[in-house]
Amino acid sequence: MGILEIKDVGKRFGGLQALSNVNLSVHENSVHAIIGPNGAGKSTLLNCLVGKLIPDTGSVMFDGQSVLGRTPHEINQMGISRVFQTPEIFGDLTVFENMMIPCFAKRDGAFRMHAIESFTNETSLVEQAEQMLIDVNMIDKRNAHSASLSRGDKRRLEMAMCLVQQPRMLLLDEPTAGMARADTNNTIDLLKEIRDTRDITICIIEHDMHVVFSLAERITVLAQGTPLVEDTPDNIKGHPKVREAYLGEAA
Repeated sequence: MGILEIKDVGKRFGGLQALSNVNLSVHENSVHAIIGPNGAGKSTLLNCLVGKLIPDTGSVMFDGQSVLGRTPHEINQMGISRVFQTPEIFGDLTVFENMMIPCFAKRDGAFRMHAIESFTNETSLVEQAEQMLIDVNMIDKRNAHSASLSRGDKRRLEMAMCLVQQPRMLLLDEPTAGMARADTNNTIDLLKEIRDTRDITICIIEHDMHVVFSLAERITVLAQGTPLVEDTPDNIKGHPKVREAYLGEAA
C-alpha cells in the first residue's frame, strides 16, 4: 500500500478519453516518475491529484484519505505541494518576501497581501524563511527581486516555498522545462538533496530523460491515457512498449 493510491481513474473531455483505468501506487519516501509522449494524460492525472480536476471514475487516496471533492488549498493542507511547469512566484516581491508567504499561510491558514509589512518582522517566521533559503543555497539572493532571477533560481525559490510548508508529498510538473543545461543539473542536485535528507515523497512528470533516470526509483509510462508499464529505470530504458510509445517501433 502506497502513500498515494490511484484506482481505476478515468477522465473524459467531450469525445476525448484523456485517462482510462489508471492504476498507480506511489510508495512513501520514494521518487516516482510519470513519463509519456505529449497528450499521454500526464498533466490531466496531476490535476486530478491536486483538486484542479475531478475524475469521472475511480478514486485517489492520499495516506488513506480521499482527495476527491477537496479544493487545492485543502489538498495542500493534507500535505501535498505542487511545483508548476511555469514557476508561480510573486515577481514584484523580493526572494525573502516570497518565502514569508507560505510561512505566514501555514501558521494562520490564509495570506493577506496588505499584511506583508507586518509579518516580515515576526522573528519566528523570519527564521523559518531564512533557514529555508540557506537550505536551498539562495540566502545570498535574499533581497533580490524575484522577477530578476534566472529560470533555474525561480524554480529553486518555488520549491523552497513548497518545502517550508513541510509537505509529505511534492508533485513536480516538468521542473526543468525551458532551463539551460547548467540550471537543469543544479535542479537535479537540489532534488537529490531533498530526496536524501527529507522525509518526503516526490512524484515527477518530466520529458527530460536525463532528469528522470537521475532521480526516479520507479517509472510509470503513460500512453493515450493508459499506463503501459511500471518498472525500475534500468528496465524501462529498453522496454519494447516504451519504444513503441515514443518511437513508433513495434513492440
